[in-house]
Amino acid sequence: MALDSVTKEIVASADKSVADLKSQQNAEIKAILAQADAMIADMKEKEDKKLKEAIEHLKRQELSSAELESKKIVLAKKKEILAKAFEAALAGLESASKDEKLAQYKKMVESAKTVVDEPKAFVSKDDKFTAKELGVSSVEVDTRIRSGLILQSEDGNVEVDMQYETLLQTIWDSEIKTLSEILFG
Repeated sequence: MALDSVTKEIVASADKSVADLKSQQNAEIKAILAQADAMIADMKEKEDKKLKEAIEHLKRQELSSAELESKKIVLAKKKEILAKAFEAALAGLESASKDEKLAQYKKMVESAKTVVDEPKAFVSKDDKFTAKELGVSSVEVDTRIRSGLILQSEDGNVEVDMQYETLLQTIWDSEIKTLSEILFG
């Protein structure tokens, strides 16, 4: 019987050791799982933060891109409106009556005489003014001129461009900011 009792004790001790080992193993497994869950949660939090930042960055980029495209469209439309306004102003000057044009041309010649004493005038094929009417030495037709005058010294060394388009462009360029404020202010 003593062997039986020793066997029982050994079996009981082995069972207790197995139970202790299982308990330790379960505790280690729980600790490892808890640690893994914490690492996973931390990684997920970091990835979620990165994802949120990436989404915000993309939203900002898209918004910025859309705003830029919108500004381009508005600018193109403003340029188109300004070009139409320029052409309308030029057309208004070009369609003036013969008497109005003659009066304007005479003023141009007078102001140019500070630079060129006895200028010859180059005019559009549509303008039928004489040298006497304009107060110049001679008048020649130049097909490149839409309206207005080009005044030139007799030797051709000095030239004053007083075409409506040139004068309007000069005024336009110097006053574009004011024009934009008036039109789009």
